Amino acid sequence: MRIDVVTIFPEYLEPLNVSLVGKARARGQLDVHVHDLRSWTTDVHRTVDDTPYGGGPGMVMKPEPWAAALDAVTGAGQEGAVPTLVVPTPSGRPFTQELAQELAALPWLAFAPARYEGIDRRVIEEAATRMPVVEASIGDYVLAGGEVAVLVMVEAVARLLPGVLGNAESHRDDSFAPGAMADLLEGPVYTKPAEWRGRAVPEVLLSGNHGKIARWRREQAFGRTLANRPDLVERWKYEGFDKKDREALSILGLAWDERLGRFRSLADDVEE
Repeated sequence: MRIDVVTIFPEYLEPLNVSLVGKARARGQLDVHVHDLRSWTTDVHRTVDDTPYGGGPGMVMKPEPWAAALDAVTGAGQEGAVPTLVVPTPSGRPFTQELAQELAALPWLAFAPARYEGIDRRVIEEAATRMPVVEASIGDYVLAGGEVAVLVMVEAVARLLPGVLGNAESHRDDSFAPGAMADLLEGPVYTKPAEWRGRAVPEVLLSGNHGKIARWRREQAFGRTLANRPDLVERWKYEGFDKKDREALSILGLAWDERLGRFRSLADDVEE
């Protein structure tokens, strides 16, 4: 996969040289190019921002350098190839594991992290006429710039690429992984020693019984999701859980409500 990042702080992307992403680059699995947006400015001050039309606080990133940068980046690819432009922004669609999977299936991503109040809207609109554009948000908060979001997204995408993780099955049981773990949080994990400071590893994990271990892990995922992300529980569907799952959910105080079309707390019956 090829990745281009255009930014006014190229040094902010240095973490792309270390750990999992750095190793993937060294092995040739990721071809990463980081560009300084100011290289495409034309004034002595290398200006990339200006005051917003309509007034208001803050500055807006100018269209000219961004357009020139995207022209150069897209022109660097093979004839006829265009990247998918990813724009980190709080106003974008949520960056989820599902979106990471979608992006991991693409051959070329170009990231446009903004600073200040954002990029002149016309840049995004014009880019969308010649390449796919994804505006994505990593959470309901605002950062000083989009570079941190780029690091988050690149790592989430890179670990899904074939051969990047040492064990190809490693992300199968991740939180939010498509399939059995969709809308679930991964349960707790343990390693050696079997006992540490008086705390023992759950006995089932030492049993060698893979069926029981898988069942225990799934039920732990139920409990952790219910405790920490009740909003995900509201998305659970009846067909996503087998008989043993539903028995475990019942112990946690949940039951399927056909009328509501979702699982609900049995405690509600007591209150009623």
